[in-house]
Amino acid sequence: MRNFEIPGRSPVFAQNGMCATSHPLATLTAIEILKSGGNALDAAVAAGLVLGLAEPQMNGIGGDAFFLFTKGSENRVRAMNGSGKAPAGLDAETLRAAGQTDHPSGVHSVTLPCGVAAIARVLEDHGQIGLDRVLAPAIHYAEEGIPLAHRVIFDRRRASEPENEAARTHFGLGTTPPTPGTLFRAPGQADVLRRVAKDGPTAFYEGEVAADMVASLQALGGTHTMDDFASVSPDYTDPIEGSYKGQRLIEHPPNGVGAIAILMTHMMAEFDIASMDPFGPERAHLETEATKLAFDARNRFIADPDHTARTDRLLDPATAKRLASLIDPKRVLPDPAPLTEELHKDTVVATVVDRDGSKVSLISSLFSDFGSRIASEKFGILFHNRGSGFNLTPGHPNEAGPGKRPLHTILPAMLGDKDRITMPFAVMGGAYQFVGHARFLTNMTDFGMDAQTAIDAPRAFWVDGDLRMEGSYPAATRATLAAMGHRVVAPPAPIGGAQAIFVHESGLLEGASDPRKDGCALGY
Repeated sequence: MRNFEIPGRSPVFAQNGMCATSHPLATLTAIEILKSGGNALDAAVAAGLVLGLAEPQMNGIGGDAFFLFTKGSENRVRAMNGSGKAPAGLDAETLRAAGQTDHPSGVHSVTLPCGVAAIARVLEDHGQIGLDRVLAPAIHYAEEGIPLAHRVIFDRRRASEPENEAARTHFGLGTTPPTPGTLFRAPGQADVLRRVAKDGPTAFYEGEVAADMVASLQALGGTHTMDDFASVSPDYTDPIEGSYKGQRLIEHPPNGVGAIAILMTHMMAEFDIASMDPFGPERAHLETEATKLAFDARNRFIADPDHTARTDRLLDPATAKRLASLIDPKRVLPDPAPLTEELHKDTVVATVVDRDGSKVSLISSLFSDFGSRIASEKFGILFHNRGSGFNLTPGHPNEAGPGKRPLHTILPAMLGDKDRITMPFAVMGGAYQFVGHARFLTNMTDFGMDAQTAIDAPRAFWVDGDLRMEGSYPAATRATLAAMGHRVVAPPAPIGGAQAIFVHESGLLEGASDPRKDGCALGY
């Protein structure tokens, strides 16, 4: 039980339905959908669309979406990959000839937005109340406005300049940041959603809406065409799975980085984490070193599934064992690439539970804050920048190319035991997500934390040589790690965000929501 004398959150308990998101109005939307006859997928999609307005810097209809879900009491987990491909005109050699060494930002980072197609497909196949009813709450908030919360304003102040004038007009980028409580309205998006509610996803990928998106991208030098948009199609895929001390970790396959979350979890299993101080230097050091090795594997292998064939190797506990043997508990690992070259050369959120037991982990995203910072001129659709996940290394599985999906950080997940699926969850935060999955799982498994405590716990994340440690870590831990040679710094923003719902064997639902965001868990 938590200490009620210090700030914190208690888990939320309910019996009939539960939702956890990063904004209260999105969570409430999901509960209202459940109470009016919708199922968990209807509720998750409705909440996700509202989040695109409540947190316009994070996600929206110009982005992608990944699902993991179960139906009723079944133990089968289904996966939907709603990540878009590069336009047919994207060419790595042309970008290299223009002097690019890394895949550029801006318009060439805009892969085709697949989120709308994914949610429409999932709801058509598995929803209960129809696309029009699911889209209605988002249409309402887009027209009437939604008050911006504190975390949105925090992120807005850190946002870069817009790439086109439409991003300034529709989202205020490059202007004085609004104050908390300011209403954000998106009448153009309301118009788009009404069309989709009436005519389905073709209203987004063909006709006037698609023409607006194509013209806006081509005006900045993009190669996107109407044929590209008309070809967008999400895919059902088979989840992948690992384990940690009897807990099943179920993830999305490539081009997502679920295999890396499993690899890192398997690496952590090689150490006696439960004997360590959960917030001490020993655990943080091992987690940091495992992160370096996991990043190295991610950068080598994760790509469009049609261009990589190393997933089985990444899921093999023997691979994790060999990588973990490179970690020195007392020393900082140098650049891992030369150390792993020999090993690898033979070798890539809304959570909802309904009264029938269906479980959903859904993440939709624009990637960077405000994505590409490009909006369509007429309808104000903000484009993601998922193409930033490509590289320009000739022959690499993740080399940019026409019709390819880039490495993708979106990572919904589920936990299970031998007999049942016990928890849909997700940890947001860009590249942090696979690290967050491993930490969340070990927090609960090794230290007996409930989901809310595991989410609340301090986080650290190694990025480009810096060990970013949240201020809630003990000062002694930070000092010891610095003395070991880690370059310890404060993060520029809270590290990630998480949502989770644990399903007790009795059927009782226990929701948890990250205080690093503005949201909450609610049930009924």
